[in-house]
Amino acid sequence: MEKTLIVANWKEHKTNSEARGWVEVLSSKLKVKSEKLEVVVCPSFVLIPDLHSQLSILNFELSLGAQDVSKFEEGQYTGEVSTKILKDFVDYVIVGHSERRKHFGETDEDVALKIEQCLKHELAPIVCVSNLEQVSKCQSVKVSKTIFAYEPLFAVGTGEPDTPENAQEFAGKIKGKLGKNVRVLYGGSVNSENVKLFVNQPDIDGVLVGQASLDAEEFGRIIKSLNH
Repeated sequence: MEKTLIVANWKEHKTNSEARGWVEVLSSKLKVKSEKLEVVVCPSFVLIPDLHSQLSILNFELSLGAQDVSKFEEGQYTGEVSTKILKDFVDYVIVGHSERRKHFGETDEDVALKIEQCLKHELAPIVCVSNLEQVSKCQSVKVSKTIFAYEPLFAVGTGEPDTPENAQEFAGKIKGKLGKNVRVLYGGSVNSENVKLFVNQPDIDGVLVGQASLDAEEFGRIIKSLNH
């Protein structure tokens, strides 16, 4: 049985000192190593190498992920960060987040290329989807290596989550299309008060946490609530 996955997406937040302080607070509050959970934090690109070193020194079992990746393997693409660069530091990459689609014009074709790059370099893509059409575009991916995150647009960053029942229904539809073995997360205004309601659903395998992950105390409560 695979572990429940808890993914923190910091988005465009935290300086280097704030990131280090977050890890120190979280590591002082709990031991992340668990038979039931895998916890991942996805900071901005510039924070990843230092957090990688800090986690190693603290011997703190927290996985790292990136919030995005280039659709190109390497080359003359100023400002881009490739899977080849990331793979020394991270195990996961968030791909196709709704904010990338909305603010940066990312298309389904872009998302498909990014998934391809992740799988080529053995990084697990966490593919964000808000409708079944986006899921259908991914039917050719290696399901055993790809994680899907259902993020209803009305719930992202609003404090108004979807209902656990609706999230379960959508997760079930993803598994109906791609197979029962695909892992599905719920993302959208997750916090310590509602997280168990989502994770207790039969087809939801974890959560993608945005705003609530910025506070180490609150994120620690999310972890503790699922680790009992």
